[in-house]
Amino acid sequence: MSSRCFFWIFLLTTVLLVTESAEAGSEPVSELLWPSGAPGAKGHDDADKPSVMICLPAAEKAVGTAVVICPGGGYRQLVLGTAEKTAEWFNSLGVAAFILKYRHGGSGYGHPVPLQDAQRAVRLVRSRATQWNIDAKRIGVMGFSAGGHLAATVGTHFRPDKGYRKDPINQASCRPDFMILVYPLITLAEPYTHYGSRIRLLGDGPSRSLIESVSVEKQVKVTTPPAFIVHGSDDTVVPVENSVMFYVALQKAAVPAEMHIYQNGPHGFGLGTGRGATGPVTNWTERLVDWMKHRGLLARKDTQLKS
Repeated sequence: MSSRCFFWIFLLTTVLLVTESAEAGSEPVSELLWPSGAPGAKGHDDADKPSVMICLPAAEKAVGTAVVICPGGGYRQLVLGTAEKTAEWFNSLGVAAFILKYRHGGSGYGHPVPLQDAQRAVRLVRSRATQWNIDAKRIGVMGFSAGGHLAATVGTHFRPDKGYRKDPINQASCRPDFMILVYPLITLAEPYTHYGSRIRLLGDGPSRSLIESVSVEKQVKVTTPPAFIVHGSDDTVVPVENSVMFYVALQKAAVPAEMHIYQNGPHGFGLGTGRGATGPVTNWTERLVDWMKHRGLLARKDTQLKS
């Protein structure tokens, strides 16, 4: 191949890379939820410092919607790979994504600490909505597996923060505007709970009242935000009954909800490309896009955004 051909190939490749870079959002950055130290922190390691990874879409694509993503991991660890792929996917739709790195049982933190971290993340995003070109009324939560339980807990346990009044972030509401729950753990009661998650969140031998207080199907009320739920019938880790119970509770409270149950959808299918995903479940994100469009979450609101 001649040197001239190499030149043109190099030039074309450079142009494509520059174009791709221009269309991409800014590089993700992490920010501590409490820069001066998280309430109840047991130490000074990374595991004691909850944070969010800020993943913003390109300005020309931004629609003004944001999602706080709660990774799964059975309240023992955080499965960040799926969360990162999800953030990239949301960015491609013009949606801002914030990956929550919350404290959990694997690092010695039980209830209510994960909820406290998740509520703080919603407040943080809402308090800085203008800075990040976000509509403060279109901030949702999303969770996978145990992260789905955390997201649903945020959607059913919001209330004004009575402490740290000098902190301006806590003046913002922690109520999400919508929920996206993917093979979520919902109940901590028998027989459908995931026992490992329950133990790490509540410890051994929790009281019946404590179990009920964080079994989110018991906490739905008329003010609970709308929900999109997806699960697989053959999930052997978190039984599909979890999603069904939550959907029924939402229906009884007249909360708008949409649920998709796939015959084949093993635990961990992620965006439809994860472990064991085959057949219709591989396209479940298309249903989510339909739902978000129907609710106006993908329509750009330029009048509410910075230029």
